[in-house]
Amino acid sequence: MTDPTERQREVWDAVAGSYDGQMGLLERVAFAGGREWLGSRARGRVLEVAIGTGRNLPFYPQDTAVTGIDLSPAMLQVARRRAEDLGRAADLRVSDAEALPFPDAAFDTVVCALSLCSIPRPDVAVGEMARVLVPGGRLLLLDHVGSDRRWFLAAQRWFERFTIRTAGEHFTRRQLPLVEAAGLQVVESERLKLGTVERVHALKPA
Repeated sequence: MTDPTERQREVWDAVAGSYDGQMGLLERVAFAGGREWLGSRARGRVLEVAIGTGRNLPFYPQDTAVTGIDLSPAMLQVARRRAEDLGRAADLRVSDAEALPFPDAAFDTVVCALSLCSIPRPDVAVGEMARVLVPGGRLLLLDHVGSDRRWFLAAQRWFERFTIRTAGEHFTRRQLPLVEAAGLQVVESERLKLGTVERVHALKPA
């Protein structure tokens, strides 16, 4: 049986070249303003977990120092080109969200966008994000989650029967309980689009 993490690497390597084109319309419809929301709250030393093709890079303040990790070397190749085009310095490296290669309290901000839906063990990943935050540091999350409308949640459950099997993509997960279980203090949380999109801003206790 293929390891779930390796399976995800293969999935993202396969779609790296077409990802930006596929996401353009979807983001305008479902996630409009989400990347701007993340960037406006990022401060200091920023780690983006599962940075993908670097679609958040244009939105980080110029005075932030950005590090990005991703499972997929092919996605990171696109992210490096984007960083070069933007004239943006960024330390981009292949790594696993469930085992971040950084010491404790290494970052002021950790960002993860549209990725906890497919990370095999999202609770472990959120725990790692909390670990590498400085006391008082901020965690910023954006993802699609299980709807708070029963009829739509039922449709999501039916749909993810196929997406989990083919791409490891979940539609009924919820990130907020994972953040709270990691001991972080939620200071902002909102759900949009029939409750299917969630933004979370949390702080690590000082």
